[in-house]
Amino acid sequence: MEFLLELLTERINLIRERIERAAMRAGRDPAQVNLLPVTKTLPATAVLAAHRAGLTAIGENRVQEAVTKKKEVDVPIRWELIGHLQSNKVKAAVLTFDRIQSVDSPKRLDQIDRQAAEAGKVMPVLLQINAGRDPAKFGAELEAVPALLKHALQCTHLQIDGLMTIGPLVQDPAVARETFARLRACRDRMVREFGCPLPELSMGMSGDFEAAVEEGSTLLRLGTILFGKRNRA
Repeated sequence: MEFLLELLTERINLIRERIERAAMRAGRDPAQVNLLPVTKTLPATAVLAAHRAGLTAIGENRVQEAVTKKKEVDVPIRWELIGHLQSNKVKAAVLTFDRIQSVDSPKRLDQIDRQAAEAGKVMPVLLQINAGRDPAKFGAELEAVPALLKHALQCTHLQIDGLMTIGPLVQDPAVARETFARLRACRDRMVREFGCPLPELSMGMSGDFEAAVEEGSTLLRLGTILFGKRNRA
């Protein structure tokens, strides 16, 4: 545990230095960019290390994995769902997570809204957008965003914090940058059209986070660069 904490702290410091340089290139305040350590497939000790390293939230891809880890740790940290949410996991997700980032359809919005109402809470969510137009990825198409946001704003037990996207897994960094620029432009249009704040732009992962910062990301979902390579699951 102590070794993991020391290593994680060192990596966080190096990443923050890179974020600062990327933010300066874009004329941004690096304090606007937060880290979300992704602990999928890792033991609960990774969550504890993230908390002790000063991080305030963690990201999980699978609902049941988060349910299990929450039973093993008892620290004040926010749990965010970043993986695809299936219909049969909506209730558990609402009860387990502090925010759901992967909402990409009116149907899922309605399901989360209904479960949040039953739980007596307002559920913060991000709308997942397929800004890279990747057929292998989940997310609403860019053309569908206005209708999706309009539907979301009518849900009385949801809080719409912003947008999320996943960059394409390609070697060319320009492709990821274009994806992030599209999401930022989409967010800006939606703010103008609907007059609602959408402060969160969750975009950027271990291999492309600097481009994401330069294009306006406020939340970086980082796994491998923080914890090293993990077993695929």
